[in-house]
Amino acid sequence: MLFYEKSGTDISLSDSDLKQGLIKALEEASPKNNTEKVLVIPPDITRLHSKAGELTLAARDYYGKKLTDIMPALGTHSPMSEEEIEEMFPRIDQSLFRVHKWRTDLHTLGIVPADYIKRISGGALDFNWPAQVNRLLVEGDFDLILSIGQVVPHEVIGFANHNKNIFVGTGGSEAIHKSHFLGAVYGMERIMGHSESPVRKVLNYASEHFAKSLPILYALTVVSPDETGKLHVRGLFVGDSYECFDKAAALSQKVNLTYLEKSLKRVVVYLDPKEFKSTWLGNKSIYRTRMAIADGGELIVIAPGLKQFGEDKEIDALIRKYGYSRTCETLEKVKKSDDLKNNLAAAAHLIHGSSEGRFTITYAPGFLTDKEIESVGYDYADLKEIMDLFRIDHKKNGFHRDKNGEEFYFIQNPALGLWGLRQTQEPKKKNNE
Repeated sequence: MLFYEKSGTDISLSDSDLKQGLIKALEEASPKNNTEKVLVIPPDITRLHSKAGELTLAARDYYGKKLTDIMPALGTHSPMSEEEIEEMFPRIDQSLFRVHKWRTDLHTLGIVPADYIKRISGGALDFNWPAQVNRLLVEGDFDLILSIGQVVPHEVIGFANHNKNIFVGTGGSEAIHKSHFLGAVYGMERIMGHSESPVRKVLNYASEHFAKSLPILYALTVVSPDETGKLHVRGLFVGDSYECFDKAAALSQKVNLTYLEKSLKRVVVYLDPKEFKSTWLGNKSIYRTRMAIADGGELIVIAPGLKQFGEDKEIDALIRKYGYSRTCETLEKVKKSDDLKNNLAAAAHLIHGSSEGRFTITYAPGFLTDKEIESVGYDYADLKEIMDLFRIDHKKNGFHRDKNGEEFYFIQNPALGLWGLRQTQEPKKKNNE
């Protein structure tokens, strides 16, 4: 059921609008007089612009001490620091926050069978998939599990959030590894910007067959920048069914996808150091632009906060060991290497981070050395020199010229969108549209 919806391609919801909308939904779905214990599952700092902080605060104000636990949906990401919690969730008692330990604190709800995986992957894979969640969701005896997040294009599943927040954000190592690998093998270009994908089908199967007893309510936002780069909340959807996600994804398709008339020869992407400290996250600069970059083109990533490859030490080591290479090469490494075979999410990430030899990828990092960058298969550029060449301060998304007069296409934050070619990638309108 959809308890609340307010959305539009040109509207801008204020923090007050979001609070009022969420509380209106909560009063119908789980009124505080009938609710004794609440768990909130928001995204972490990598979704700083999702408005999850404001929505979590609104839930805290509504339920008071009945909101007993907040567990950021880390997936494989690093735990949030006290400073990050304070920035994203100000005025909320930090003793409420729980860390999701994706390798240990798990409960398996059920198993998605291998024959289903084989069918939806077109025969590419045939493993079982465990529907895992943090054991707190099952053992915490909650009357409400409020899952908050932003629906935005995503390289593994098509659009982020909804039950991904549960089964990946609070999921276990096997589930995360296999879901990422499923998306990588199926192919990013077939997934990104589409609400239906093999990974989404797996998660929907898990929701339908194994998670109905969990009192999950989804609060989903859609956020996009205007022509000046200012961010606006274009929609808030609160519900306990797939309809909630479906409507949010349809809006995200309209406001988060940019279709270009011609392929781009040189793209410059900026990674905000507050959000992007690893290539595990920073490679959104590759995922979200690859469909728009011309063969023989160039992607330049300005990453002043970049200090590591993986968010997790074990995955960081695997990235350093194997590097980013074409899909066929990484799949061969998986066959021959037990450490990659046992860390399929890392293998998937190595596939995602390759240009498949179509265009060059240059990183200008704040902390990693030239040897480190080049050892994983990327080109290196000096951060100061790159900043001087492109002078990106106050530049909007779109075409600009560097100080030498050469054209480039600039993207302020790759996490907020997806770029492609209108002729080949824009979805065809249905007959009744």
